Amino acid sequence: MFHWGAFCTSASKLNQPVIRFQQQPHSYSSPMGHFTGQCILYGTVEYNTSGLILENPSHPSLCYFVSAISVSVAIYCFCLTLYWIYTSCVEEEVKRERLWLNVTLGVCMKILFFLAVSGCTLRIGRDRLCLSALHNVPCITSCEEAENKTWVSPYNGNQFYTGLYNAEKSVWVNFFFWVQIVVVVFVQKRQGLGSRSEWSVSETEPFFHRPV
Repeated sequence: MFHWGAFCTSASKLNQPVIRFQQQPHSYSSPMGHFTGQCILYGTVEYNTSGLILENPSHPSLCYFVSAISVSVAIYCFCLTLYWIYTSCVEEEVKRERLWLNVTLGVCMKILFFLAVSGCTLRIGRDRLCLSALHNVPCITSCEEAENKTWVSPYNGNQFYTGLYNAEKSVWVNFFFWVQIVVVVFVQKRQGLGSRSEWSVSETEPFFHRPV
């Protein structure tokens, strides 16, 4: 059951619109618009007669950090899924030792921590960017409206808010999946503690037994 949860998390994680700031000669691409390779989180949107400009962007390493968390969790989920598929095919009954359960629980808790950091970074950074846009740009009532405004070259704010919103939403969806996985591993660990079979528990054993 654990590896199926990891598989679902991996699938949703691979589809997450992670932040990318690719910088190529004469070509700058980002799913949240074109900002010459700059990280727009915690930035400031200013307005002048020519259009909107991005001021005080964050260091690119901040956005690389958020992207690295997404990619690392996706790779871990994919490798773990392949491992459990292989183990299930080779062994007739998959068993998890107490030490392995403790290691898995520790890894899951670390993943939860980094996902929470990633989600909060996206949320706070997006909110600060949007507050500056609402304060400095006239005739808009929401940050999403700034996507359709004219941006001073080389900036292009097309879909920048939508991309940030979707990235944050994907992080919290995956956080919810990992909470469920932690609960599953914890229940398996508790079952192993109450088992008479030398601290081992089968993944195929049901969590709740029918009353006799």
